[in-house]
Amino acid sequence: MNCCLTIAGSDSGGNAGVQADLRAFHAYGLHGCTVFAALTAQNPFAVTAIHGVPADFVAAQLDAVLGVYDIRGLKTGMLADPAAIEVIADRLAAHPEIAKVIDPVMVATSGVRLVSEATTAAIRSRLLPLATLITPNLPEAEVLCGRAAGASAAARGGSAAHAAALARQLFETYGCAALVKGGHGDNRAAVDVLCDGGDIREFPLPWVENPVSTHGTGCSLAAALAAELALGRGTAAAVEGAKRYVHRAIEGSYWVGKDCGVLGFVDMRP
Repeated sequence: MNCCLTIAGSDSGGNAGVQADLRAFHAYGLHGCTVFAALTAQNPFAVTAIHGVPADFVAAQLDAVLGVYDIRGLKTGMLADPAAIEVIADRLAAHPEIAKVIDPVMVATSGVRLVSEATTAAIRSRLLPLATLITPNLPEAEVLCGRAAGASAAARGGSAAHAAALARQLFETYGCAALVKGGHGDNRAAVDVLCDGGDIREFPLPWVENPVSTHGTGCSLAAALAAELALGRGTAAAVEGAKRYVHRAIEGSYWVGKDCGVLGFVDMRP
């Protein structure tokens, strides 16, 4: 059985982070390996505490799995410690055979910064050049392209052309495929835009009306992309399959507590 690796934080509620990633890997019939970069106390309503994992222990976890398990794809999630990013980049650089999905979790869709400038700089200089595919939302794409997050809100406005320009600039800057998330048009469709060196491609899917849960969808998309690439799919096919996985998970979300839902399980095995 092929393996996928997640390098991310935990979610004690089991909705996002490492837990969501393992659910996605299992959905594709892949064995999941983990490297915890942070521990969180959270539920769908709030993150109440974060405990950082020291960089040397992040390195120890990486050393325990890389080169031992048959890891074909990996994803990174939210990384807040520049020292941890350095050791992650050092280890990943030694494994060019692994498809790498980097989710540069830096800016919320509202434009609020989630990590420090030092962390942003480490992601840009150390991680992104190693990526097979990066998955920023629109504000993150703007920051990575040297613009202030939210400065292009008027141009953003759901414009696929704006997302396409960012995706192409990211491809040219970092030398990897770029999937810019969060371009929402007027047709009630969620549109992601991909540039992988060829033509720009748009991937629209209709909104799921009144879902029980959407918590963890960003993590789930990046994990599903890693799984798709680990199974040998091309970039465009991987995006199409991963978006289908997340859409079906939202459609199948269900209650697990009072006003508390979780994404549904989807069988994506070949």
